Amino acid sequence: MKSHKVLFEKTAHYFTLGEANKETKYFWLVTHGYGQLASRFIYKFDQLDLTENFILAPEGLSRFYWKRSAPNPVGASWMTKENRLDEIADYTRYIKKLYEEYKSQMSADVKIIMLGFSQGCATQMRWITREFPDFDHLILWAGLLPEDLDYTPHQDYFSKKNLKWVYGNEDEFLKEKHITWHQQFMQEQSLDLESIEFAGKHVIDRKILKEVFEKIKDSDT
Repeated sequence: MKSHKVLFEKTAHYFTLGEANKETKYFWLVTHGYGQLASRFIYKFDQLDLTENFILAPEGLSRFYWKRSAPNPVGASWMTKENRLDEIADYTRYIKKLYEEYKSQMSADVKIIMLGFSQGCATQMRWITREFPDFDHLILWAGLLPEDLDYTPHQDYFSKKNLKWVYGNEDEFLKEKHITWHQQFMQEQSLDLESIEFAGKHVIDRKILKEVFEKIKDSDT
């Protein structure tokens, strides 16, 4: 048996809130977690002032069925361990294309926020460390830095960004051992992520999101 692969054109789906134009102050590129759909995930951000904020939510390239008993039976994923490098390359090209297309529609001084939730945290970090796009703020929410990446050669790049790690103290997927490991790993990699713990589970809490965004706006003034 021989293994083969072929590169071909594929249709990807994404969703937006607001309008990308020269009046946009904040450009959000947000990546959902495992099993979510971008169409549902993006509504976590509808409380933002859409005259100033533009939110772009790409959807993972692989869809699958949850168990029939699930309320939302279809979900999407960014990657698995099978042919992982090809999947990373695919979604990197996809996200980069969207990022460049919409960034070009906004002013040069627009503030760019990258937010990843759960599996979307690794997605953000993998495409960022491949392409090193311009951005101002990174929010890793309820997820961890990929441990197989070496961030130390890029300290100058990350030192110029505002980095945050947000997680709930009742997160059913982030146990104490994961939190301890992540804090140690951030130190080893010389990444200065501000840790923000909130009372809650494995969700993007709208109230906390608003508070985090207020911090971001304060830091930009």
